Amino acid sequence: MKKLLIFTVMASLCISCKAQDIALPQPQKTGGKPLMEALSDRQTTREYSDKELDEQTLSDLLWAAYGFNRDDKRTVPSANNKQEFILYVVLKSGVYVYDAKENTLTQKVKGDFRSKTGNQGVVAVAPLNLVFVADLTKNDIEGATVNVGYISQNVYLYCASAGLGTVVRGWFDKAEVKAALQLSETEAPVLTQTVGYKK
Repeated sequence: MKKLLIFTVMASLCISCKAQDIALPQPQKTGGKPLMEALSDRQTTREYSDKELDEQTLSDLLWAAYGFNRDDKRTVPSANNKQEFILYVVLKSGVYVYDAKENTLTQKVKGDFRSKTGNQGVVAVAPLNLVFVADLTKNDIEGATVNVGYISQNVYLYCASAGLGTVVRGWFDKAEVKAALQLSETEAPVLTQTVGYKK
């Protein structure tokens, strides 16, 4: 009886852990501004409201940033198709990993770690901070530094098209980010990017 009770408690804990994951709606791959208009409207924003992004907007943004637009190819190029990046999504509710194949956010750490993603005050206010983490078993840091620019620019163009603000940030404490995201020795944060509604 005692073993059954322990098993039941453990099973319920596992279910509650999984319940923290976020199943995103399918991204909408049509619409938005024409490319030339999005390029014209692309800009950096440094003041944000604390209004949260709805799940559809979040899904569309993440797909534009680093989703799959073909079976094994992303919306961004990478040298030799190494696809070395892990896209971390830092929300008020926790730290998540974007699973582009399943279109889900898998919670890695519970709690609000937005302030740990940069040295600017805006990071703790904006609803979303992205952290682009390179898997160094797939590519070296120099190659990853080139490839991250494509992802960041896709975020900028999506935000320009959707009426959101964004700012890419290289000024952050790498050790603090690694600790907050619980990264391994072979995972390196390369760049961070804040997204939200303009104030």
